Amino acid sequence: MAPSPIVDLNRAIAVAFSEGPDAGLALLDTLNLDAHLGEYHLLHATRADLLRRTGRPADALPHYRRALELAPSDPERRFLQRRMSTAH
Repeated sequence: MAPSPIVDLNRAIAVAFSEGPDAGLALLDTLNLDAHLGEYHLLHATRADLLRRTGRPADALPHYRRALELAPSDPERRFLQRRMSTAH
């Protein structure tokens, strides 16, 4: 597998599933993904979801909003809106 920002993001997601959302967030924080994927809606959706899972819904909301702004399709926007409503 060739290294790339998407591979790094997927690794952080895998770590979150295997070691918990805090571990996934910690890995996201060590990566410079914003520089490469700052306009990628799934980066923001991932961070939001991990924050929600750690019991920090207020911290998740800005990331859900950014993901919603960047989402390329109506189904993805509807999904993110549903997630936002559960983060309140």
